[in-house]
Amino acid sequence: MTIRLAHEQDLPGFLSLAAQVEQWFGPMVEEAGFHDAVREHVSRSTALVAASPGPDPLGGLLFGGEAPVYRVHWLVVSREARGTGVGRALVADAVRRWVRGPGHIEVVTFGADHPGAVDSGARVFYERLGFTPAEAAGPGPEGGSRQVFRRAVA
Repeated sequence: MTIRLAHEQDLPGFLSLAAQVEQWFGPMVEEAGFHDAVREHVSRSTALVAASPGPDPLGGLLFGGEAPVYRVHWLVVSREARGTGVGRALVADAVRRWVRGPGHIEVVTFGADHPGAVDSGARVFYERLGFTPAEAAGPGPEGGSRQVFRRAVA
């Protein structure tokens, strides 16, 4: 696995990843806004891909913000690669590339009562990376609960 900056030709890979999680996050593959967000992050060099030897990526990440507040805007790991360290590697690479402390990194993930909280393992994943649950966030596009998770950066 290689973590690298995403390129315009990686858009189909991001769409493939998005298709695997639409049941939790709501529509993305057919949404022009999602395509625009990926292209914008690619053009700003704030999109990462976990490349595999095959045609499909193992994961993708869209990142943003500036000191003191950084944000994981979107992170998805393919079904086949979940639990293998791909998500951890993507976040670590983003932190190495773009985060300068002091400050914190935020991510909005599923609320504790959302089915995706258990099914996806997202909350546990972020807690293992040192993020702590914070305030509630607005509902996701599918109407499910969301919560901010935060991690301090020294």
